[in-house]
Amino acid sequence: MKKSNFSNISRRLFIGSLLPIIGFASCSKNNDSETKTGTPDGGKNIPDKDGMTVKGVVLSNNTGVANVVVSDGIVVTKTDVNGIYYLPSTKLNPYVFISIPGNYEAAPERGIPKFFQSLNLAANVVETKNFELIAVDNTNHVVLAMADLHLANRNNDISQFESGFINDVNEVIKTYKDSGTKIYGLTLGDLTWDSYWYANNYFLDDYRAAMIKINTSIFNIMGNHDNDPYYTDDHKAAHAFRTSIGPSYYSFNLGKVHYVVLDNVEYVNTGGTIGTIGDRSYNAKIVSTQMDWLKKDLSMIDKSTPIVVAMHIQLNNRPVLNSSGKLSSTVRLSNGDELLAILNDFNKVHILTGHTHINYVWENSASVTEHNTAAVCATWWWTGRDGYAGNHICKDGSPGGYSIWEVNGKDLKWQYKGIGQPKDYQFRAYDLNKCHITAAKFAPKTTDQLLKSYAGEYANPNLKNEVLINVWGFDEKWKIEVTENGNLLPVTRVEVKDPLHIISYEAFRLNENATPTSDFTSSNANHMFKVTASNATNTLIIKVTDRFNRQYTETMIRPKELTYSMK
Repeated sequence: MKKSNFSNISRRLFIGSLLPIIGFASCSKNNDSETKTGTPDGGKNIPDKDGMTVKGVVLSNNTGVANVVVSDGIVVTKTDVNGIYYLPSTKLNPYVFISIPGNYEAAPERGIPKFFQSLNLAANVVETKNFELIAVDNTNHVVLAMADLHLANRNNDISQFESGFINDVNEVIKTYKDSGTKIYGLTLGDLTWDSYWYANNYFLDDYRAAMIKINTSIFNIMGNHDNDPYYTDDHKAAHAFRTSIGPSYYSFNLGKVHYVVLDNVEYVNTGGTIGTIGDRSYNAKIVSTQMDWLKKDLSMIDKSTPIVVAMHIQLNNRPVLNSSGKLSSTVRLSNGDELLAILNDFNKVHILTGHTHINYVWENSASVTEHNTAAVCATWWWTGRDGYAGNHICKDGSPGGYSIWEVNGKDLKWQYKGIGQPKDYQFRAYDLNKCHITAAKFAPKTTDQLLKSYAGEYANPNLKNEVLINVWGFDEKWKIEVTENGNLLPVTRVEVKDPLHIISYEAFRLNENATPTSDFTSSNANHMFKVTASNATNTLIIKVTDRFNRQYTETMIRPKELTYSMK
């Protein structure tokens, strides 16, 4: 901008043309950003204002962008008509960030959008922090939701990550980019593994170097394993994340959708001190400072705006199938009811979580749905480790993978994708006549007695001509149809463990004379279905239809063996 505009801009600033700051007064809820000319010297000469310790301008193509939400994680404001903002920050958090408006992007720095600036001076010293946005059209866009990477330089994780996940995700990214669709990444926490930071010399900076190989910008979320295990104070334990990655909670907009990233881990870590790793304990909780910020952030958003809340620990516990065939669940987050009370004001809310390494969907209300997403690392990179099963499978039998969210205006569609698998690979069918798990076949160095406690019902022969179907993306709006010789078979929902995961993890660990880690063992899953065929050899036609009317089929030739590479 030309300097000749400066005097007029300054005069307007001094007579109080600033938008109010949330926490001190109410603010306009208009979420549409508009641009005006007149910003002085690209933000170099913005005058100070009493009580304001951070100031700056948000620009796009050298023009101020109005109505951009700006925050330090405590107070929240918006830029004025010239893109200028002021914050009375105490600098408790060492940064200021913007909520990127829809139809804009922040250029990435080492793979992460530069939507934040560090605050480096004392709390009473005024700092100027400016932001640059790039105008785009992301009304239609794609988000890749990637949970639980757990990179730690163990179990051949880096080679599995690069040859499997990186290659897979970059193929997906290329397909969307070639079609002209904007695409972004969103991790769901547990990027690393705190207990191996110091033992394996693998830190968040190493994770960031690995992720730069992904060919799109990545928004990141903090998980319980991304805290510094030397600290018992939650805020101090998150310092490494804030330094290496960025803010631990923030928001951004893509097109017409508002995304909120939360840190719902309160790190306790009893016994931790410099040089000593504590017990790495934590509470599933959104601390009060962050909850207050969330209310302020959402007060800027129209209630008809679709909201996507992304956080690490699940809001709801895994739903359980009761004897009457109905699902029930309980809230996992200690202040989850408070979060739901805030979100229930909006017409459409999707909550994306990880942490469990399994897939499930739970509707808290007609407007709020949680999607718990299985892990990129599957079973902590165990089943694909050298000398193991050679596959990549999660505790519930889902393939290790991530979710693809396609957004068209305010319409959202989603689909879970297994790493190394086509997008239409949405279920796996087992011939239970062939799912007898024995030590002789799957763990010859151990005994049937030891294996039985993990194999459960599969430790005994089942010759009932039953077929088990694991549909990992299933929700109540999916449909499963199985035909034999043109006749529909009754389909019954069951809650059981996945046999392929048992032989891929537990059997291999027992075969190495090691006790399977309890957190890693096969999980009961309720996205399982059984049918009974008339005999042991008839071919079945399995058709699964998701809520978006996408159909997935298998012509199941029986007998079908239980093998590590089965589909």
